[in-house]
Amino acid sequence: MTAARRIQKVFRSKPVVEGAGVHLRRAFGFGQVPLFDPFLLLDDFRSDDPTRYLKGFPWHPHRGIETITYVLEGHVEHGDSMGNQGSIASGDVQWMTAGSGIVHQEMPKGDAGGRMGGFQLWANLPARDKMMEPRYQEVKSGQIPELSVEGGTKVKVICGRVGGTQGPVKDIVTDPEYVDVTVPAGTEYVHPTRKGHTAFAYVIQGRAYFCREKKPFSYEAEGVNYFDMQRSPFADNGTLILFGDGDHVVIATQDEAVRFLFVSGRPIGEPVAWYGPIVMNTQEELRIAFEEYERGTFVKHRGQNIP
Repeated sequence: MTAARRIQKVFRSKPVVEGAGVHLRRAFGFGQVPLFDPFLLLDDFRSDDPTRYLKGFPWHPHRGIETITYVLEGHVEHGDSMGNQGSIASGDVQWMTAGSGIVHQEMPKGDAGGRMGGFQLWANLPARDKMMEPRYQEVKSGQIPELSVEGGTKVKVICGRVGGTQGPVKDIVTDPEYVDVTVPAGTEYVHPTRKGHTAFAYVIQGRAYFCREKKPFSYEAEGVNYFDMQRSPFADNGTLILFGDGDHVVIATQDEAVRFLFVSGRPIGEPVAWYGPIVMNTQEELRIAFEEYERGTFVKHRGQNIP
């Protein structure tokens, strides 16, 4: 028999300022390690005010992690120490494996109406892979397959396999799944999951139940602040649902559709030493990384072009 995953904890995304002054909402981050293992952070940078995002994320280093950027509206210009330059636009994904070290910048530009929308997820790398050669997998929207399943649910498969459809991002060490799901109103959708993998959903439009047991006090919840007293069986825009273990998740809608990101991956189960944009296993490894950055020896890969 298969077991449905129950809700372990619900989080409301919280406003933070990062980079050179980008206002965004953080669904989870440093304070939740190791709850989301192998994932470290999820940021939501949707905005219709250019003054809140145009300063962007100027040149900065990464080591020991992967950063996954998914753009819904507008575009993000990027450049790096490997000499790469480009732009990802609506529906595009950039899956960057920093590995041994990369220095890059990401500058959100928005669309003609000033709207910018997207998400950045950080995934950890196990110790054996932290110093691997950096690489990019950049996927355009037209390369991402979209499935129509029973009941009219639409599933965009970025990474992992849904049914017989494989997403274009491949060969990721934590065996993740990353999908963009839209469930119509008045529908129940059952999504299979790998048992033992960490799994969460982040709602970006509409609302739904994410467990058949519709009791908001049957699991933990963390609001935007101490005085956030809202507890509803529905999860709506800006809500993250962390699931317990099981073989599938159940999503049910009532009077409106819901759109959410669903992410899962194999836990690493190793110590995490994290400071800023660098995540290693020990404080000594962090010290070495920052010393190398100061000395100009941080980047190990070929074709380096440090700004």
